[in-house]
Amino acid sequence: MNISIASFSFHGAIATGTVDVFTYLEACRYRYHLDTADIWNGLLGADVEVQLDEARLKKVRQAMDERDLVCVNYHADGCHPWEDDPDARERHRALALRHLKAAEILGAKTVRIDTGGRDREWTGEQFDAIVKAFREFAEIGASSGFRVGPETHWGATNYPDNMLKLHAAVASPAYGILLHLGKDTWTSPDDYDRALAPIAIHTHVDQKTCYERLDSALAILMESGYQGALGVEHHSGKNEFSEVEAQVGLVRRALAHARAGRPDGYQGNPLLDPASERSHNK
Repeated sequence: MNISIASFSFHGAIATGTVDVFTYLEACRYRYHLDTADIWNGLLGADVEVQLDEARLKKVRQAMDERDLVCVNYHADGCHPWEDDPDARERHRALALRHLKAAEILGAKTVRIDTGGRDREWTGEQFDAIVKAFREFAEIGASSGFRVGPETHWGATNYPDNMLKLHAAVASPAYGILLHLGKDTWTSPDDYDRALAPIAIHTHVDQKTCYERLDSALAILMESGYQGALGVEHHSGKNEFSEVEAQVGLVRRALAHARAGRPDGYQGNPLLDPASERSHNK
């Protein structure tokens, strides 16, 4: 497993115009010393026509190549297959196809497109439409060199039973999910990750996971045979460069623990050991 930084982590700085796709790539390579990029379409510009301009996308790809960065994920908002309005569904399909082309230009290894549907369950009509759309997306991905699927993000996708059902229905090796680790919609965060890790193609590791249960989350991923990236994601919109740096450091440390064991003096130290009685009672 390697580490990436979901570029949404800098959404506050993106909104103020102090970070763009090129400064993000520079930071990934030379501030955080990564060899990955993890590009949210909002990083490419506020306007969809700017985001999807092929000449500019090729410049972004060139900038990645110059820095020896690989795009491990491209996440596209605003093109989910299901909307109640049939005309909106057609517009979203057309936009999704353009985003898939963008992913191909960027050399993305995985692509996240949400499903749509805001309730706990999809209706039969919704589910059939979503399955059809992701079969089409997966076919494109298979021919373009990437895998595609939704994130455990909102609505029905927050629940493992729905995501497992959708995975079985799409039934394509080019399909999988972006697992936002440790959600509390199941019996426990560990059980949530354990249920979905086998179908994950990318992950989001948020601040809560980093500070509360990172060792157990990584152990679950490793037990499942997960081979993708650990996509650090920060949400506060404040002090983003420092907060991201802290999360990346915690993920690096947890990977070292997973590979070589914890250092002497870790267990029982309330500053370092999540299982410490004092850390729970402070």
